[in-house]
Amino acid sequence: MNSTPISDRSRDLIRRAAERGNPVLRELGLDPDDVATAFLAPGSTLESAHPPMFLEAIVRMAGRPPLMVRNDRVEGKTSLLEDVNDGTAFPHDIADRITAVERFLPSVGRVEFVNHAKSWGGTAWVVQDDPAGPLIVTNRHVATEIARRTHRGDGVFLFAPTSSARYGARFNTAEEPGMPADAARLHRVEGFTYIADAFQADVALARLHLPAGAAPVAMPLADSDTDSGELVAVVGYPAADPYRNDPGAMERYFRGLYDIKRFSPGRITAAGPDEVLSHDCTTLGGNSGSPVISLERRVAVGLHFAGEYGVANSAVRASTLRALMVGERGLVPGTAMPDLAERRDPLRPADHFAGRPGYDPQFLRVAEVPLPVVPGWLDLARPSDASAECPFELRYRHFSVLHSVSQKMPALCALNIDGSRMRPLKRRNIAWGKDMRLPEAIQLGGADYGDPEIDRGHLVRRAATNWGPDDDVARQSDADSFHYTVCAPQHADLNRNTEMWLGLENYILSSTATHGFRANVMAGPVFTPDDPPLGDTGATIPLAFWKVVTMLAQDEDEVLRLHVTAYVLSQGQLIQAMLARQGRSEVIEGFAFGAFRTFQVRLADLAATLGYDFGTLPGLDPLARRVERSESAAVPLRPIDSLNDIVL
Repeated sequence: MNSTPISDRSRDLIRRAAERGNPVLRELGLDPDDVATAFLAPGSTLESAHPPMFLEAIVRMAGRPPLMVRNDRVEGKTSLLEDVNDGTAFPHDIADRITAVERFLPSVGRVEFVNHAKSWGGTAWVVQDDPAGPLIVTNRHVATEIARRTHRGDGVFLFAPTSSARYGARFNTAEEPGMPADAARLHRVEGFTYIADAFQADVALARLHLPAGAAPVAMPLADSDTDSGELVAVVGYPAADPYRNDPGAMERYFRGLYDIKRFSPGRITAAGPDEVLSHDCTTLGGNSGSPVISLERRVAVGLHFAGEYGVANSAVRASTLRALMVGERGLVPGTAMPDLAERRDPLRPADHFAGRPGYDPQFLRVAEVPLPVVPGWLDLARPSDASAECPFELRYRHFSVLHSVSQKMPALCALNIDGSRMRPLKRRNIAWGKDMRLPEAIQLGGADYGDPEIDRGHLVRRAATNWGPDDDVARQSDADSFHYTVCAPQHADLNRNTEMWLGLENYILSSTATHGFRANVMAGPVFTPDDPPLGDTGATIPLAFWKVVTMLAQDEDEVLRLHVTAYVLSQGQLIQAMLARQGRSEVIEGFAFGAFRTFQVRLADLAATLGYDFGTLPGLDPLARRVERSESAAVPLRPIDSLNDIVL
């Protein structure tokens, strides 16, 4: 739009808006007389003073204005532009049409959060009057700010991460400019009766704490789906959205008046039989959950869920909402979102990984470091491309994984690192995917990491995979690390703030005279019966993780030897606090939790704890040799307060 001169039609629309004194121009801070005078100047002069993008914005605001709502009435409805040259603008009776749907304005409210860092999160509206309490509808992505979906499909409020207080929500149908707070229009949300999963239409239903008939009138749903061109309006609470909109332009459009109820007229632009609805009403982020109301039929035809100002907006169909109201919870035709393929976990086929060599036991050249033997109770998965020699090895570029069926996550990951061929690559926006060399049912996915305190923790450090003869090889290894077979549930504070843990490889490589700057790193969860469940997934949240580093280095006798060091990282206290905040005392009672810190341990002790057989490696552990020399084998854990505490 910046490089395209403004069209003659757009010029005419702006001129007429100025001549009619359209109040939207005043809201933009533009004097109508000044705008009209400017249009007497040559086009080049006008566009140098007001760039095409801004002029087009005036067209959008004048032709698709976000009108303010005050006292449940729409302001400025009598000054909307008419355009008889095409059918996209409004008819002569547009003001009357708006007046006819104003009775629904008290049915639309703001979803306000309780005990949350955000004061509110979107829009909702009364969709059904029920004896058990009126139902409101909003978007799933609004609901999941404060609640999580259960295996039953309903929702439970989460606990605040910094306190033991549980989140909550209120439905506020007021919040109009210049109007005082009205407690009579602030209703408590009792709970969510339905939250869609990640693969369904972006919908959530909640029940209000009100007797039937005491809430605003339920907005009727259309009996049939809408067609392209139908005259509609979106009613909601647009919020400042500088991440998806130009902040300067946004401020000019809304003049700092955000978070209040607005009425945005427009038209349906696409309504195919198997598509979401598209419309051109003006919206911002806070409009998530807004109704799309037909100004022709006086019914709700959709639920707004996504959009980009001046480009396109999307809405869930009324037919989908009707199906949900009668208890149909599966995917309904016409509910698939345009970006569904991007939003769900990619399923990468076996041939995607063709030629991956995996972990090389001979990587250190003069000493073999094979994968350990793990106990049978872990029930290792057999990849479809596994070899007879390594029937359980899931091979990637530079690393391999042994995946546990019973735990639905890696038992261990083993990585080769060549420090002399590192290629620093910036982290890219790579979608986490599932490796279809294994059955999808035994892998966790994005929906299983719905708790805001639980991250997908890389067990293979992404940056450590970025090596090879060229960038293409390094990028392939980098991308391989973004699979659910390569991560495990980790508390966010641990995953994001563990410089010591993540920096072990770098420290060891930079602090020792390693042979060729090569090392092997193995890592995995410490599975115990005390691990709390990860929601309803059948998997658990490990309370600790282990890491084993092997390399060739010169010892004090300047003899090149294989060095093996082992480490444990506990996230027990973090998980304990999280469970306590969530009120899950039945899960944590009687458990013994370790500290949130890193320990160096003897590999022999780690092997005994895990039940893994590391072969001859425990005898090559310098910490074990130090303990033997000191004749003090009583302390299996060596706390690491700084990287200098590591025994090499």
